[in-house]
Amino acid sequence: MNIHRSRIGLASIAGLIIIIGFLTTSVTSYVVSTTSAKRAILTNELPLTSDNIYSEIQRDLLRPVFVSSLMATDTFLRDWVINGEEDEKQIRKYLSEIRKKYNAVSSFFVSEQSKTYYHPDGILKKISADDPRDTWYFRVAQMTDDYEINVDPDMANTDTMTIFINYKTYNYQGNYIGATGIGLTVKAVKALIQQYQEKFGRTVYFVDDNGQIVLHGPQYSGPTNLRDRSGLTKDYPNLLKKDQVIEFSSDGETILLSTRFIPELRWILVVEQSATDLLSEFRSTLQLNLAICAIVTLLVVFLHHQTVNFFHDKLANLALQDSLTGIGNRRALGLSFRQMTAQAKRHFEALSILLIDIDHFKQINDRYSHLVGDHVIKQTVKRIQGRLRGEDTLCRWGGEEFIVLLKGAKLQIAAQVAEEIRAAIADNQFVSNDTKIQITASVGVAEYLPSDSESTLVARVDQALYVAKEKGRNCIALEAAPGQEPTASPSPAKGK
Repeated sequence: MNIHRSRIGLASIAGLIIIIGFLTTSVTSYVVSTTSAKRAILTNELPLTSDNIYSEIQRDLLRPVFVSSLMATDTFLRDWVINGEEDEKQIRKYLSEIRKKYNAVSSFFVSEQSKTYYHPDGILKKISADDPRDTWYFRVAQMTDDYEINVDPDMANTDTMTIFINYKTYNYQGNYIGATGIGLTVKAVKALIQQYQEKFGRTVYFVDDNGQIVLHGPQYSGPTNLRDRSGLTKDYPNLLKKDQVIEFSSDGETILLSTRFIPELRWILVVEQSATDLLSEFRSTLQLNLAICAIVTLLVVFLHHQTVNFFHDKLANLALQDSLTGIGNRRALGLSFRQMTAQAKRHFEALSILLIDIDHFKQINDRYSHLVGDHVIKQTVKRIQGRLRGEDTLCRWGGEEFIVLLKGAKLQIAAQVAEEIRAAIADNQFVSNDTKIQITASVGVAEYLPSDSESTLVARVDQALYVAKEKGRNCIALEAAPGQEPTASPSPAKGK
């Protein structure tokens, strides 16, 4: 039982070592891989995506800024204002061509002198400082920058939310004469942002210098200010700086985020990517590695257990087996004795023992060699086995001595078996290298008593064997009854 537990313990330790090794390797690989992947996204992919989106913005969103800039410096527009805004058809035609050529939803000019709001379809209105919807113009007139981008309802287009580029216009002396520009519908710009997101596989939106989200795709559902974004409280001050890359957790999700200032729009471009999908691939790989680890560990532990059992059984057999004959040795006799005596006591069965000795075996070794002697021993074992049952036990006790445990046999039955063994040995010549050798054996017989130990039983059968030898060998002798000498069977005729 202790040996079995020891083997299980060794297998468990081996399995534990393999599991720890696999876990350490897999988890380390997972951490290194995810860290490297996130670093690659933050330092390379997101900034590169920002550059690509910036190029797209220059083509799609910044173009209206350039168009408005051209309008503000257009000689026709300035001359028309300087000449008193006399022909309304001319400005209408000009604004209509601008809108058509650049595919704008709106184009306009507001005169500082007349406070008239011109658009392609004619005069929209007279602006007034008292009208809340005209505050944008007076803000533009007072600002130090040349232009602004703002989102307002377009009165000329059924109050559709529109992104306006409001550009200040000056005469040739640098005096402010009005504001001009074009507009794009917010819906159209959101569609462009959605195209960016689908093309680059990342979330795209714009914030102003206060962190307010001013433009985003149609599917955006986050807060209106980055300050309110979960997980960004610590990094918020850095986000409004130029070209930042950060990693943060929001509602249990890992987010990789990059910012870039767009000077033409005066907004900050934000590109973000959820690392959940990325990490899920690595987690799947980790789970696969762990599954392989479990399978390999079970296989290795199983093979280890089988190997240990195989060699343990082999060593156990070697420890219990006589190397020359293949039968049990003294250690095996001890195990068999304990088992058979326990069963004899439990079931009240008889048990007898035979001690067999090859007569004058030393002379065989001296005359024919030890190799021949070994051959004689092996042949003797075969002849003994030929007279035994499957439940009987045969062990080699010494050099040329053998012990037989006869299960369920009383003394007289054991004596009959002993005589059969003696006769089988004596009636046949042994042949080795064409040499015929006649051998005999002496046998002692004793019956097991409940009070016997292995040593006392062997001592009694050894005494019987001694009597057989004293009587001239090639005979059997039974143990003596209490107070009497052991008795030997008559010696066979000479020549036997």
